[in-house]
Amino acid sequence: MDIVILLATALFLGFLHGLGADHLMAIAALTVDGRVQSPGARRARALGVATRFAIGHALLLSCGAGLLVLIGWSIPAVVERGGEMLGGALLVIMGVVALWGIFSGRVYGHTHALEARPHWHLHVAGPDHHRAETAHSHLPTIIGAAFAISSLRALAMLTPFGARLDAAPLPLLLSLITVFAVGILISMSLFGVALARVLSTHALARIGTGASFLVGASSVILGTAWIVTA
Repeated sequence: MDIVILLATALFLGFLHGLGADHLMAIAALTVDGRVQSPGARRARALGVATRFAIGHALLLSCGAGLLVLIGWSIPAVVERGGEMLGGALLVIMGVVALWGIFSGRVYGHTHALEARPHWHLHVAGPDHHRAETAHSHLPTIIGAAFAISSLRALAMLTPFGARLDAAPLPLLLSLITVFAVGILISMSLFGVALARVLSTHALARIGTGASFLVGASSVILGTAWIVTA
């Protein structure tokens, strides 16, 4: 029964971790599109971004922390602080890019909805310079992984689970880390579903560029605050 409680706790803690303000703002900023698209395209883009971001974040966090626990290594505290600085810088960059894309129309997301597996990727150019269908971007996955760096040290040290697990069997520790990552996938995916519903509403369509501008500006502000307080 104690193991079940530990695993449930790990799932819950991972779920909460995935709902961090920096994670959700990054997903929202990546979803911003400088072009007017149909509700269906916005919904597909939001789901794609959230899912890819969650996969990148959960994979790096779980695989990295699991490997560190397995070989008994530790990460210096400076790496954790550097990861927080990187996350803040990425939020600022994504916010600036989103704002530039809104006003210039040269940065925009694109959904290939007619293919067997609809997916979203990013373009940095005008719509008239649309790249070939075979050229796909894994930007959300990469950024999701980058945001995991700041939490890698804490998870490898089992900080979320408490110091009493230091002497726990290795299979249990690896299971807790894996379940923690599953919690991240669940919460970020649910946020993607909620964001997709919001983006597909007629009310948001009427707001138009104003909502995208708010997301971009908020990303810059949050990223700046993250860097200052890191």
